Amino acid sequence: MLKYFISACFVFCIFLGNAQNKSIDTKPKDTVVHKQPYGLRIGIDLSRPTISFFEEEYTGIEFVGDYRLSQKYYLAAELGNEKRTRQEDAYNFTSSGNYVKIGFDYNTYANWYGEQNMIYAGARVAFSTFDHTINNNQIFNSNRYWSPDGFAESGSAPMEIAPRNEVWLEAVLGIKAELFAHIYLGASVRLGAIVTNPKVEPGEFSTLFIPGFNKVTDNSIFGIGYNFSISYFIPFYKKANKPKTNTEEPKAVTQEIQN
Repeated sequence: MLKYFISACFVFCIFLGNAQNKSIDTKPKDTVVHKQPYGLRIGIDLSRPTISFFEEEYTGIEFVGDYRLSQKYYLAAELGNEKRTRQEDAYNFTSSGNYVKIGFDYNTYANWYGEQNMIYAGARVAFSTFDHTINNNQIFNSNRYWSPDGFAESGSAPMEIAPRNEVWLEAVLGIKAELFAHIYLGASVRLGAIVTNPKVEPGEFSTLFIPGFNKVTDNSIFGIGYNFSISYFIPFYKKANKPKTNTEEPKAVTQEIQN
């Protein structure tokens, strides 16, 4: 009986020694796979209908959308229509047309797992086609006898201007925050720079207002715009986030039984 007990103790000591000689990984890998939803987010700008409600001389609508391409990059676009009537010092005009903007957004915000909020910077290429109508045109006359309080009108009939096209580039800064499940509230500011210069015939009016760009000022190619949007996210599929690469290999600690 004692012989069997000694043999069993000897086998147990050998097994324990082999187990202690195995390396211990002090940095175990996380086996949980975190997946984020990918899909289409579509919505509408709230600022243009609001301005249309308070200003009779303006109507406008803009649809917004983005599609997630990766963890940080989104394909983005805006499509809209604007009509603006404005009184300047010497003339009254109406500009009306459509526009489209296409580009990308880069999300700089590090979300917690499950969040889809954005603090982003982006860029757009924009195109607009529109009509101009000069409703009335006034001329300056140093003889103020017939028009003591203003300028004299050159004619009563509106003057139609041939349709025009404009192309510009936009730099975008904005945010999008999830209010409820799949419903997002967003805001952005935009700095645009016109890249085209349509030829204006002598005696014609230059471009005064570009739908989607804003008012055009003399001797300047820049314009500022903004929007406030509400949108809905439609998930298509989920994709695992790419883990951050670690150049340092985990170190193993080896312990041996000292006899």
